[in-house]
Amino acid sequence: MSRQKTRIGRRHLLAASATLPALFATARAQPAASKITPDLLAAARQEGKVSHYTSDDLALATKLAKAFEEKYPGIKLQLERTGSERVYQRVSQEYASGIHEADVVTSADLGFVVAWKQQGMLTQYMPEETLSWSADARDKDGFYTLENFTLFVMGYNSRLLQPADAPKTWTDLLDPKWKGKMVKGHPGYSGTIMNGTYALSNLFGWEYFEKLAKQQVMQVQSAGDPPMRAAQGERVVMADAAESVVFRIQQQGAPLAIIYPKEGVPVVPIGVAIMKQPKNPNAARLLIHFLTSREGQQIITDTGGRSFHPQVKPQAHWEPLAAMKLIFNDPAALARDAEGVKKRYTQIFGT
Repeated sequence: MSRQKTRIGRRHLLAASATLPALFATARAQPAASKITPDLLAAARQEGKVSHYTSDDLALATKLAKAFEEKYPGIKLQLERTGSERVYQRVSQEYASGIHEADVVTSADLGFVVAWKQQGMLTQYMPEETLSWSADARDKDGFYTLENFTLFVMGYNSRLLQPADAPKTWTDLLDPKWKGKMVKGHPGYSGTIMNGTYALSNLFGWEYFEKLAKQQVMQVQSAGDPPMRAAQGERVVMADAAESVVFRIQQQGAPLAIIYPKEGVPVVPIGVAIMKQPKNPNAARLLIHFLTSREGQQIITDTGGRSFHPQVKPQAHWEPLAAMKLIFNDPAALARDAEGVKKRYTQIFGT
């Protein structure tokens, strides 16, 4: 994979004015927005169910499913939760076999969502709730919305390590004193880790990961695994993690501290879309409305995800985004280069 310049910039992504940089061209007019109508509700209740394949953290996905079912009694939400890579593989395999089990799909690897759009596998649908969001939080053609976003961060067990002694930057992790003391996720499983790996490979080159691999890092799968292992004391430092998962575990009393490296913090946009041939198209539309509603977005924020909804406020203790140097991946480039990233990473880490 060729080195590509990663865009780095400071900007406010607070809920009231949240915006990603212009990752999506806006030359063409947005498609018409849709609203919940009595006919849509009746049709969705007639279908009685909706299938949601998601890479959202299990705790968040479960809360959203329960809230949806409570708001729309009689409609069962069938939840399939796994990593972004597994979601992509499953959907692709099912469609290749003429199977269309997934109605709605959420992925922390926006490159996968872009790929589905390019392959004609998504339904064009824009809920009116998103009209008040930044235009950059919606696909220019209306095929997907950014359900929320999180950050790719570092961290450590605050019970086992004092702040003064903790690493401060990505390159600090290469210090021999952290050998055998780190845990990290895998880009072949997690969309969050894929985003971060891609950003850091562009920022530092693959030499960074070659050096990191010599540090006897505990390799796990999802972006939620490093915080869990660090909180349990299996490793002192998490070399990477999803900020949203760390927030959630902190709320449960875990001794975890987040590090926002000064070299840059990768932003992980999480896309949600309706598949092209859903079995339950009306219930799928209703679920998209719920996920982008103030109610759904508040659940996401309360669980640790960052929202684009202007009426949803970030939690008071969160690190201000304006204080960070944020790194944004081009989702089209990520979709193009993902296989090369996974292959190179596996060669380096041997797993």
